[in-house]
Amino acid sequence: MLVDGCPISQDAFAAWTMRLRDDIERVGASFFEATTVIAFADFAARGAEVAVVEVGLGGRLDSTNVLDPLVSGVTQIRREHTEYLGHALAQIASEKAGIAKPGRPFVVGEENPELVAVMTAVATRAGALLVPVAPERRFHGALGLRGSHQRRNAAVAEAMLEQLPPRWRPNPEARARGFARARLPGRFDRRGRWIFDVAHNASGIDALARGLAEEKPERPLNVLVGILADKEWKGMLDRLAPHVDALWATQPPSAPEGRRWHLGQVAEYCGPRAVVEPDFDKALAGVQADAATVLVTGSFHTVGDAMARLPGFAPLG
Repeated sequence: MLVDGCPISQDAFAAWTMRLRDDIERVGASFFEATTVIAFADFAARGAEVAVVEVGLGGRLDSTNVLDPLVSGVTQIRREHTEYLGHALAQIASEKAGIAKPGRPFVVGEENPELVAVMTAVATRAGALLVPVAPERRFHGALGLRGSHQRRNAAVAEAMLEQLPPRWRPNPEARARGFARARLPGRFDRRGRWIFDVAHNASGIDALARGLAEEKPERPLNVLVGILADKEWKGMLDRLAPHVDALWATQPPSAPEGRRWHLGQVAEYCGPRAVVEPDFDKALAGVQADAATVLVTGSFHTVGDAMARLPGFAPLG
């Protein structure tokens, strides 16, 4: 949670936690629900006029969906959180379109016509103003984010900016500066010989693989990977393996106990393709040996835990 580029302070986070703790416990709020309400309280306290809020899981039942947005949007539909959203892409599209609000623009970046039709139906029932982004549209200006897929994401973001009320709509010069300076820690984030990417599903790994092909980092390229158990980790490892020279699988310490992948199963599945090291610090040290480039990926937890241990690499440092 950032306001004008500044994260919430530890003292403020602690104060909001204590102030809201009774209500959080009374309703049995999840971690994400609790941190969402803390974020909203902090935004209000620091006088934020406009907030960019990303949905955490799905849309319709996500804790962020209490907002009445100036504009909402969906970039693309991919299979994730299937235990909550369903396995069919149409089901997932329906859940994600649940953020469409009456009288508000709803920008759709998905290119699959069948999924667009699903979201159109949901948005129409909600009374939202549908704004489809043409499949061929890409952002062609200077862009601080790496990877060709970010050109499409930027086009969707640009379409959302265009739908803002005039009071909040940035002028073309400000918009160009914003895209050129855009940085997102952990999204194909190159820092010297390190690459950090929070790819945590199959489509994320595919985008990462395309980025590696485009950037051609120096070899040998070793990867440290840690994936949550509720992800399709077998397919993710299969997609990643051909693009790296050595694969180290480990357990990110910050991963919730109930969502940690079973490294015994990983070792059995990968065989000699991977070094399986449960101790995160040992894995982080080992993956660097003989590597010209080190990639860290598989989860926000994995990337965050690695950055926290590497001097000067804190995500917001």
